[in-house]
Amino acid sequence: MRAVVQRVSSASVTVDGQVVGQIERGFLVLAGFTHTDDEASIIWAVRKIAGLRVFEDGDGKMNLSLADVRGAVLAVSQFTLYADITKGRRPAFTAAARPEVATRLFDRFCQLLEMEGLPVSRGVFGAKMEVSLVNDGPVTIIVEGSGTISG
Repeated sequence: MRAVVQRVSSASVTVDGQVVGQIERGFLVLAGFTHTDDEASIIWAVRKIAGLRVFEDGDGKMNLSLADVRGAVLAVSQFTLYADITKGRRPAFTAAARPEVATRLFDRFCQLLEMEGLPVSRGVFGAKMEVSLVNDGPVTIIVEGSGTISG
């Protein structure tokens, strides 16, 4: 799994002119899945994302997690995170999981974030979406699921 996590003051997803997901303070997470992703890699990524201490404390240091600031997650499935641009100019997406697999993994990813006690809004899997955000910082972190779970 590969995720781009952006700390936001607000974010929303619109499909066909309708807002389908929105949050205030929290993370916009663009989540992509590959063929080898499984429950372990999703759990690892969720724990990393939920535990990221990138919100400022009273001293202005990035020391607080999403739960500490009562933030939310806006999750957007993003197969293009697995684009291969090594040959030519047109990206290949063969490393991205097939839609029927990625849908299940994305749903599980969102479910596990909710199980961490985080409010989760979502984009619409497979839809043409317009994503708006106010990146706070900016703070952008790339998380790649290893499937190794500890502590």
